Amino acid sequence: MKSAVYVLIAVLVIIISGSTGLAFAQGPAASSTGDNSTKLIGAGLAFGLAALGAGIGLGYVGSAGLAVISENPALQSKVFIFVGMVESIAIYGIVMMFIILGQ
Repeated sequence: MKSAVYVLIAVLVIIISGSTGLAFAQGPAASSTGDNSTKLIGAGLAFGLAALGAGIGLGYVGSAGLAVISENPALQSKVFIFVGMVESIAIYGIVMMFIILGQ
């Protein structure tokens, strides 16, 4: 558990250090269209957190679904519906990622 926390802290430090702008003595003027790095971070967080949540949820639903199917195979179609509902969360994350990158 501690190693996961250290990895998360390292990833956050890398993301924060990568989102800062570079300063040059001479160069073109800054564009007024906004910073692209914040878009990329937002899109990555939208998809990454949605996929993480869907993966955790799919673990719970999948294990419970397998237990139900082993007791009553007739309920297999209902289990697949619940699994599909959990997987749709990851699809919503992909959609939000494309919406953020398209702006």
